[in-house]
Amino acid sequence: MADSPKTRPARSHGRKTLRASLKPRDLMNEPRRLKGAWTARVITLMPEAFPGVLGLSLTGRALEAGLWQLETIPLRRFGIGRHNNVDDTPAGGGAGMVLRADVLGDAIDTAMADTPADRTRWPIVCLSPRGRRFDQEMAERFARTEGITLLCGRFEGIDERVLEEYAMTEVSLGDFILTGGEIAAQALIDATVRLIPRVIGNQASTEEETFSDFLLEHPQYTKPSVWRGRAIPEVLLSGHHANIARWRKEMAERLTKERRPDLWRAYREKRGRDPEEDQEL
Repeated sequence: MADSPKTRPARSHGRKTLRASLKPRDLMNEPRRLKGAWTARVITLMPEAFPGVLGLSLTGRALEAGLWQLETIPLRRFGIGRHNNVDDTPAGGGAGMVLRADVLGDAIDTAMADTPADRTRWPIVCLSPRGRRFDQEMAERFARTEGITLLCGRFEGIDERVLEEYAMTEVSLGDFILTGGEIAAQALIDATVRLIPRVIGNQASTEEETFSDFLLEHPQYTKPSVWRGRAIPEVLLSGHHANIARWRKEMAERLTKERRPDLWRAYREKRGRDPEEDQEL
């Protein structure tokens, strides 16, 4: 939809910068696209939910600076009939409603019209509780792409033919049910955007954090040195960097072994050790 004379942004030369405001939707009313910026396109029945928390803190500043961009495609725009219906009863009977294939197809075609045909460069993802569980490795892979299209499910789900037609990747945040895919989409985008160069000032911090090497992060401390009778471990105040690094690795390994046996097995397997050994604490 074209901008009206009153809302059309001023022309600029080169790379455009978005201006933050107190109204989150202002960040979304910019139809012009930033060349080379990683882009998240979200097909949703609730475009007003975006940018949400993505417009705040690090991701919000990066959005304002043009390091990435966010576009919503309102699904209702492609609805059928006078009431713009997007769903219908499930074939074969049953409770709830299912998002229609024809409506979704038109929305997806619009979202993917100018994207690379190679899905490794621009994946299309459906947020679904039956999908592969989202993890740090997946976020890193998405961050290396040119952009991503996300389909936020609603109701009982979407017509299976849509998943087959577009060879969509189904992704889940975990073994629980949300009322829709919007919260999951924001979580996925946040985890991905923070890995884009320059979004986080100290890029090394993303290389040492939780899950980066199949390990949970070691405990962190700061001032005061003693709080309510609890002292910071002496090794962290020793100034001996080798000992500090060794302690942090040992703590990360212990926490992973205690809390995430699945990650501990992957960690050992990556290093050529038997993943089924050394499981006892």
